[in-house]
Amino acid sequence: MDTTSPDDARAAQDPERLARWEEQERASASATRDIADVPAVEVITTTAVHLMSAAAVKVGLADDPQQQIDLDEARKLINALAGLITAGAPEISDMHARSLRDGLRSLQLAFREASVIPDPIGKGPGEKWTGPVN
Repeated sequence: MDTTSPDDARAAQDPERLARWEEQERASASATRDIADVPAVEVITTTAVHLMSAAAVKVGLADDPQQQIDLDEARKLINALAGLITAGAPEISDMHARSLRDGLRSLQLAFREASVIPDPIGKGPGEKWTGPVN
């Protein structure tokens, strides 16, 4: 009984495709090994910075705000960021948490400014975790 999958058979016929797959497997294995060496504080802060950057674009703080602003998406990103910072702050030291909180507050204020119909104080994105921002 042949246990070769159709994908494996195609790959065997296409050495370039097989080489790409093998390279992707090596890269994946390398990334998995590398992440084991990364301290938790770095993973948390890097994730927060990615959320912060994406939220900044969606709230209109980037190169082309007319094309990139999306307050619904910004709200989701800011909520996720606030939850991560609130939960992670005790684990990452005050030095790291303080700058992340400052960035979050700036995004919350930018969101409030960009909103045509502002949320009530305490009901804006992330305020469930941070408390009112004004």
